[in-house]
Amino acid sequence: MKTNDGVKTSRREFMRAAGTAAAGLALSALPHAARAASGAEAGLKIGIVGSGRMGGTLGELWLKAGHEIMFSSLDLEHDKALAARLGGKARAGTSREAAAFGEVVLIAVPYAALPQVGRDLADLIKGKVVLDTSNPIPGRDGDVAVWAREKGAGLASAELLPGARLVRTFNAVGYARLPAAAQRQGERTGMPMAGDDALAIAVASRLVREIGFEPVVIGPLAMGKYLIPGTPLAGEHAPEKLRQIAATLK
Repeated sequence: MKTNDGVKTSRREFMRAAGTAAAGLALSALPHAARAASGAEAGLKIGIVGSGRMGGTLGELWLKAGHEIMFSSLDLEHDKALAARLGGKARAGTSREAAAFGEVVLIAVPYAALPQVGRDLADLIKGKVVLDTSNPIPGRDGDVAVWAREKGAGLASAELLPGARLVRTFNAVGYARLPAAAQRQGERTGMPMAGDDALAIAVASRLVREIGFEPVVIGPLAMGKYLIPGTPLAGEHAPEKLRQIAATLK
């Protein structure tokens, strides 16, 4: 009982700290992250590394919400065609160009690619808010996925993307469900997220809300091990249900 109580207390303390820190940080010291978290109506610059199904879908939704998007992947011609089809404030570039462009960087690549992404973009993502949607799937991603699951996906991603203000989110709900959620009336579907950085959590929460979901912070990055398919938090749940499930995890 003492162990469980300690876990629950730690999670409550994290949630309080996140809210307090997001409200009280010295914004002038963190221009990109602070502006992203401010809730200002002005759109953000979002660099997307991996413009496949998840990255392409999120980029399109955020474009409609008024943000500037740069798509990137291993296929620049695909990215150019995607940007041309969407129009408006969409553009395409290399992964390094997208990471440099973004005030916020979304990484949506197979987990096997994450180590190389971290090496290639290390100098560009340091200090930036980075949203990690990548899930370690052993049958697809091999040894790195086995290691990530043993370590915990949140802590593993933080090791592979050093210096980033990392939030794991958009891992638990499939890309195909995102457009419908953006148009849903009534109670929103919850979108679980995990992170250690309160300002990054505030940025992620803003972007989650803007496409029709309700952000649900389940705890620090160590809890990111639950944000993969097959765990109790996967799938579509009401926000309160997600909180109830998260309270039983440790």
